[in-house]
Amino acid sequence: MTTLHGARVMLRPWRADDRSAFATLNADPAVMRHFPAPLTAAESDGFMDRIGGHFAAHGYGFWAVELRNRPGAIGLCGLACLPWANIPWEAPNDPPVEIGWRLATPFHGKGLAREAAELSLSHGFGTLGLGEIVAFTAPGNAASWGLMERLGMCRAGEFDHPRLPEGHVLRRQVLYRLRREAWHGG
Repeated sequence: MTTLHGARVMLRPWRADDRSAFATLNADPAVMRHFPAPLTAAESDGFMDRIGGHFAAHGYGFWAVELRNRPGAIGLCGLACLPWANIPWEAPNDPPVEIGWRLATPFHGKGLAREAAELSLSHGFGTLGLGEIVAFTAPGNAASWGLMERLGMCRAGEFDHPRLPEGHVLRRQVLYRLRREAWHGG
């Protein structure tokens, strides 16, 4: 699997010894406040296994984020094919490809998610030749949609998340898109 190198971070394949740090990340209520619920250790392991399966099937996915000067995973960032077909938008990719990120709380607000996301976009638009990458989050997650905008993504509307029940506080989502020709690195 590919490893991507930035000035301060690298995106690398997950290792078995990352499971504990990944479980801690996914169990942190501050990190998971814009997700339906923190994950148990078993759910986190299942998520890591699905990430590995996505890499095996597609050649890309959510990488482990690691600081170049400090070993150990501090989060995740990367690209994934959206696993459901009933989100109401048209996309040139079949299935649509999403960018996502999640960093441990001590690493918020330092520009590390942006650096990791830019590496992911470069890989997606450059190496993979994708025509468009999408992202979405709850409207209250200003840090996330703010990063989407700093990356050059444009708000493209809202939708109800098909995996969350009606009335769920996170059901409404904002959708952002970025076309390869609008990407600053393209």
